[in-house]
Amino acid sequence: MLKLRRVVTDKRTGKTRRDVGYGITSLGPERATPAQLLRLWREHWHVENRLHWVRDVTFDEDRSQVRAGHAPQVMAALCDVAISVLRLSGAENIAAACRRYAAQPALALATVGVRRRE
Repeated sequence: MLKLRRVVTDKRTGKTRRDVGYGITSLGPERATPAQLLRLWREHWHVENRLHWVRDVTFDEDRSQVRAGHAPQVMAALCDVAISVLRLSGAENIAAACRRYAAQPALALATVGVRRRE
């Protein structure tokens, strides 16, 4: 078992709070140092924050009604592709990028290489 104490600052409000997180690992001290465990912890949350949170919140995946056959896996893959395309195009805020492309579909198509014929 491991314990992580941290100070968390809300970027919007500037308020800070102290937080304690706990984890369970099968890695003993002979296999992983505290620094290595911290790196693993941060890598896990990096993925959680950059992908799963975007899927859960921006794409509202948890409320999806797609449940039959392979459709849920296909939809998850399409969300991952959309997030990847947006990140590769330089988007920092996926929700803002989705709104921009929804308002300008031609820009969305141009981003993936589809040009409008004149």
